[in-house]
Amino acid sequence: MKYSRKDAKAHSRATMKGIWAAALMPFRDDLSIDEDGFRANIEHWIEDLGIDGFFITGKQGEFFSMSLDERKRSFELAVAACDGRAQTIMSCSDQNMDVVIDLARHAQDCGADYIVVHAPVLHFLKRQDETLLRYYETIAEKVDIGIALWSHPDSGYLMSPELCTRLAEIETVVAIKYSVPREMYVRLTELAGDKILVSTASEEEWLDNILELNWQLYLCSSPPFLLQTAADRRMRDYTDLAFAGKVEEARALRDSLEPVRRALRETRPAEKPHAHQKYWQELLGQAGGRVRPPMLELTEDEKRATRAAFAACGLKTA
Repeated sequence: MKYSRKDAKAHSRATMKGIWAAALMPFRDDLSIDEDGFRANIEHWIEDLGIDGFFITGKQGEFFSMSLDERKRSFELAVAACDGRAQTIMSCSDQNMDVVIDLARHAQDCGADYIVVHAPVLHFLKRQDETLLRYYETIAEKVDIGIALWSHPDSGYLMSPELCTRLAEIETVVAIKYSVPREMYVRLTELAGDKILVSTASEEEWLDNILELNWQLYLCSSPPFLLQTAADRRMRDYTDLAFAGKVEEARALRDSLEPVRRALRETRPAEKPHAHQKYWQELLGQAGGRVRPPMLELTEDEKRATRAAFAACGLKTA
């Protein structure tokens, strides 16, 4: 870690900026981790696409299909591949608190910048606030690394802006990936002030959130490496234009990506997000690979439709 526990919030405010992507994990045909492919992807994402940070082994990375040792190995691979050129935030999410803390300690020890822990599934409860407050306090007591919260519908509930503001008082809570309706994350931004960096995973809303909410962090999903190539860095470019105050230029570039967004959105089978994104990666020349059961692979017809949409979407590949 490059900061002390007491400096976690200040350090994140100063350095946790720009475009962060949620890394997909490439698996070989035998379903083992493709370590070389993962390293090559990170190299391309940093050097060619200008991505600032990486969310490792989250939902996009299929953490739910990986062993504890594999998750720890993915942390080590990412830190080594980034080599100080980009930051890392390691997903330590799990239903078992001991696993969360074990992963958090490993992330801290191997040189990660931050961890992220999503709100757990809570059974037989209707008023979760005190439980969740104690949940995150317990994790924060065990490690010094900065923690990002993550609230999304998969937990079976959404943490309220008021609860998130209380959680932002925890010394090492620095950010939140808030996968909620816009009115909720606007409310949290207003309530929390500079106590926590608020973000959401919607690339389509990113520019408006820079301009209207003064956000500094996109945290994060796969668009930064699916909507861009070395020859076509429109997300990076419109982000930089927005940060520089060049609003109309930024909007024009953002809007020009709509055919690419539509191609991705309209060819993605609802039950196959990982397989579809990995196939799109392969069309871009990145390491995509297999998905692990119970995730489903694309059919040949689905691949054919995706190839056609990719070829027609206007994304420059050279």
